[in-house]
This record gives sequence, C-alpha cells and structure tokens, in this order.
Amino acid sequence: MSITTKRGDDGDTDLLFGKRISKGAARVEAIGSVDELNAALGMVRAEAGPETDGIVDDLQALLVGLMGELAVMPEDAERYAQSDYPSIGDEEVGRVERLGREIESAGVKFEGWARPGANGNQTGARLDVARTVCRRVERRVLELGDGVGNPAIPLFLNRLSDLLWLLARRTESGA
Repeated sequence: MSITTKRGDDGDTDLLFGKRISKGAARVEAIGSVDELNAALGMVRAEAGPETDGIVDDLQALLVGLMGELAVMPEDAERYAQSDYPSIGDEEVGRVERLGREIESAGVKFEGWARPGANGNQTGARLDVARTVCRRVERRVLELGDGVGNPAIPLFLNRLSDLLWLLARRTESGA
C-alpha cells in the first residue's frame, strides 16, 4: 500500500473500522498530538543512554497503541475492546506510575520549577519538551469527553507527564 493515497485530499482522514472524519476534528487533533509526543520521544532516544532508551522504547509502543485506540469512534469502542489491538488500561497506568516512583525513590525529588536547558543537558531539555507535549495530549483527550470511552487514558497521560518530568530531572542530575 502506498502512503500517497490521495484519500485525504478532501480534508477527511480514515479511522479504524472504515470510519472517516474531518482532519479538523478534535479526535484527529488528539491523535496528532500523540503522534507529536511520539516524535518528541524519538528525539530523546536519538541521544539517550541505554536505560532511558529502554524506557522511551516502551513508552513509544504504548503511544502507538494509544493512537489506535483514539482512532476509534465511540460506537466502535466495544469492537475495538474485543480485538487484538493494544489498549491502555490499569496495567499500563500502573507501569508508568511504578517507573516514576522508582526514579523518586532513587533520589529525584521536586525542588521547584524546572528551567529546561539551564544546565546545557539536551536530553533533559528534550524530555521537558516531550512532557509539555504530553500535557497538551492530555488536554486534547479530555476535550473529547465521553468520546474517549476509556477512563484509563487520561490517567495514563497524567502519570506519563509526571514520569517525563522525573526522567528529565534524573537526566540533568547525571544519575
């Protein structure tokens, strides 16, 4: 299949299960914001050490699944739930929360507002960019209201932005 299909020339795009929607729709904005977060994490991976790279790889896999889940209209949510497609659930929320707690227990603590890039650490600054994009994703998803259908998604995004803040502080400290 070619990536250049011309199907979007009319301003609509495909969702899962054969649905089409305006590229200007709030759902497409949410999906696009998740895609931007995935790309921002790709910038982190391009220069991160092995430990951070492994965490980011896992997060990117979850984000790909999240994009798929958001690409489902509410009337198809049950069909999606019965499929083999990945989904964000309590396990994924817990995994991100546990990673954050591990970093905190290793000594990374909140000590006031961060000033991204202040110490010249590019990976830390890129993690902060990813964190701010994650906060936007969370807002875009919340704008969908009942159209999300999965109450774990906003929780996951909230925990993920916290984790990204902690990863940035750990990276800047050299720990």
